[in-house]
Amino acid sequence: MTTNFEKATGNEGTLTFEIPQEEVKKGLDQAFKKVQKTVSVPGFRKGKVPRQIFNNVYGEEALYDEALNAVLPDAYEAAVKEAGLDVVGQPKLDIETIGKKEPWVMKAEVTLKPDVELGDYKGLSVEKQDTEVTEEDVQNAIKSRQEKLAELVVKDSEAVDGDTVVIDYEGFVDTEAFDGGKAENHSLELGSNSFIPGFEEQLVGTKAGDNVDVNVTFPEEYQAEELAGKEAVFKVTVHEVKATELPELDDEFAKDVDDEVETLAELENKIRVQLEEEKQQAAKEVFEDLALRQAVDNAEVEGGVPWAMVHEEIHRQMDYFLNNLSRQGIQPEMYYQITGTTSQDLHDQFEEEAELRTKTNLVLEAIVKAENLEVSDEEKEEEVKSLAEQYGMEVDQVRGFVSDDMLDSDIKMKKAMSIIVDSAEEK
Repeated sequence: MTTNFEKATGNEGTLTFEIPQEEVKKGLDQAFKKVQKTVSVPGFRKGKVPRQIFNNVYGEEALYDEALNAVLPDAYEAAVKEAGLDVVGQPKLDIETIGKKEPWVMKAEVTLKPDVELGDYKGLSVEKQDTEVTEEDVQNAIKSRQEKLAELVVKDSEAVDGDTVVIDYEGFVDTEAFDGGKAENHSLELGSNSFIPGFEEQLVGTKAGDNVDVNVTFPEEYQAEELAGKEAVFKVTVHEVKATELPELDDEFAKDVDDEVETLAELENKIRVQLEEEKQQAAKEVFEDLALRQAVDNAEVEGGVPWAMVHEEIHRQMDYFLNNLSRQGIQPEMYYQITGTTSQDLHDQFEEEAELRTKTNLVLEAIVKAENLEVSDEEKEEEVKSLAEQYGMEVDQVRGFVSDDMLDSDIKMKKAMSIIVDSAEEK
């Protein structure tokens, strides 16, 4: 095969390659076998038309598209290998020349994986993270648990901010009731800002049995366009006022929260230990992220990170996200409907991180190469066992969907990451 590569700007270039006539003929044979089953020629049964008759009636050129589809993938792959290129993303393929006796000549606009010039990635200095757990942290955690065990108790006094009122209401615009503006026995926490601005504030001070006119103005950006910016009156009847009653912070409370403790003091100590472990883990993760980010920032990607790689990373993350939703029974169409977003919105969301993630992978790959990192069979076996344990699967199942090359690549990337993190120091 004859190939020629011409470098353009950045990491782009044009690969010109030939498909020899012997390969073309194989493609034409495959194409004919495929169309022969459906083509009709007078005097011949369907599927029995001879090749020469087909060529006379339709012309061999009628097979070119199908033949090209058959031979092009392998020819392109062979050309890339022969030219010694490391391409990323999908090529833009064009036909240069195509004929009966000469090789078919193709052109492919390709993107090359860029070279990376590593900066400092060992012995980096990273800011020390705060891991202190204060008494305030412990008491806030206790308060959070106390609020989860709170109960709503009916009271006879006036409603205050934070109380819950049980109400009937109906809304009117210009004395006309509007759709969606009516409800009965609705529980509303005052101060939750879950209703139209100004609605909840006007119920502060009401009592059970009160009938109140609540005057509001719908926001200009309100989702129901026919109500946006309109003044409205809600006729409200208050049935009940309920106050939040917190349990006493005593030993009984501690037992209700955690059946492994007997006293409030034991609960506080246990929570303190949990918070310390959480802060230590969080600090470790931040330390690793900062060290890695510093190593990535210190490196230079020649020609910049190719958009083809960023694009692939975006769609890899989108597929991972949507597949996780599907496992929970939520199909993409349902997700977009629920969230009021589109596929493009999701694409834009992942695009923000995709370039950094792509550059990070390029830098880690460069470190693997610079450090001549290798992976043993024992390390691969341990990785398979770890994955099986992590996902609750059998070892043989994991081996079924994780290739040797995937294991090799993942372990090498982890080793490169360890070189950065393990050699980094806290300021």
